Amino acid sequence: MVCAATAMLMLDIAVVNTALSRIAEDLDTGLSGLQWVVDAYTLALAATVLTAGSIADRIGRRRLFVVGLALFTVTSVACALATDIVMLNTARAVQGIGAAILFAVSLALLAHAFGGAKERAGALAVYGATIGASFAVGPLVGGALTSGLDWQWIFIVNIPIGAFGVFVTRRYVQESRDPNPRRIDWTGQALLTGGLFLLVLALLRGNEDGWGSAPIIAELTGAAVLMAAFVLVERRVSDPMIPPGLFRDRTFTGAQLAVFAISASFFAVFLYSTLYLQQILGLSPIEAGLVYIPGTILNFVFAGLSATIGAKYSPRLMTVVGLSLVGTGMFLMVFASATSSWTVILPGSMIAMMGTGLFNPTVSGLTLNSVSAENSGLAAGVHDTFRQAGLAVGVAALVALIAAGAAFGDGSPESYVAGLREALVVGGGVALLAALAAAVLIGRKAKTSDRPGALAPVAEPVPA
Repeated sequence: MVCAATAMLMLDIAVVNTALSRIAEDLDTGLSGLQWVVDAYTLALAATVLTAGSIADRIGRRRLFVVGLALFTVTSVACALATDIVMLNTARAVQGIGAAILFAVSLALLAHAFGGAKERAGALAVYGATIGASFAVGPLVGGALTSGLDWQWIFIVNIPIGAFGVFVTRRYVQESRDPNPRRIDWTGQALLTGGLFLLVLALLRGNEDGWGSAPIIAELTGAAVLMAAFVLVERRVSDPMIPPGLFRDRTFTGAQLAVFAISASFFAVFLYSTLYLQQILGLSPIEAGLVYIPGTILNFVFAGLSATIGAKYSPRLMTVVGLSLVGTGMFLMVFASATSSWTVILPGSMIAMMGTGLFNPTVSGLTLNSVSAENSGLAAGVHDTFRQAGLAVGVAALVALIAAGAAFGDGSPESYVAGLREALVVGGGVALLAALAAAVLIGRKAKTSDRPGALAPVAEPVPA
């Protein structure tokens, strides 16, 4: 059930990409509105996932998981019924809160259900494959639904999945909670939300308003002040939402930097590469989705093999190799032009997805195994915060390089492709720098599945 819910969440991040052109046409909006279709969701998710985890520890993980599924399902209905871009983006933001609840509880539920080393390694491999494959297959699913029906169906499809998930969770999933729950850090929550929002807002509006304009400078300054205040608060409060002490473990720190980097580079560029396939090369939504299928298959294969490979090679090596493949794949995609065939991005996307398959289960295991059993839920929340914040920031930051309006007729196709190439180079560089950081920070003897403390159940079962 955890993997099914995770697949739905990751699909909802990626599935909108191939529907963006149709959404823009139907809701009469431009690029700025479309970017928030992605970022409203991921920003809300990144900002609230840790608080959701703290609430789950208090009232019960299964109980809050059901609440998250219900909220996600209801807001999917609201997205499908949206009549303008403001309504859609508002619903997406609330949907992101529902997703935050599900992400906050998912790894903790896995840790509780799979206590043995072998079982957990297999579960994490499936979980990692779910994340990467769902994100990659999302464009195909979105393209098929948009071409065959309409863009509203990318949200309608969540309704039966969510309803079935509520039934299965209530019937079969054991309740668990932390006997000594942490206090909810409301001050930290407010500062993190405000800081991330101002940062993303400034990055999205920088090209339009001018990077030296007063509003952009004010937003960037406000983001820096709020994030600095967040760090200070986290060092002083008794129960911080992101305890600084976790980052004393170099392996934990390396894993979070790595997951932020892959989200801010390869996963973030999906939006713009999909616009390239549709708006520049003229592919239909379903044709654009089919382009990613070879990479999706490789992601499945390598994620499934990660547990076996991990028995022979260190997680540090697997993380470094995974990120290096992602960076190499992005560099290979720079040969795209305004008149080339869609096959030009195929080798690069396949290599990058191979790396993603190795990477995702490995860093999830490193995160859980870097902390004690009682902190596994918190560590999972921090991990998801870095993953989703990376995606939100990456989508916003890359548009500073891309003349994205050209994809909708406000400029030449060549200008869009030139910016996309720059974004691919920068993204590939970020992935390679993250590989270097992982090589330095992640310990040679770090493990993903055999530290006794991390393998213990998160909490004893309690009555529902």
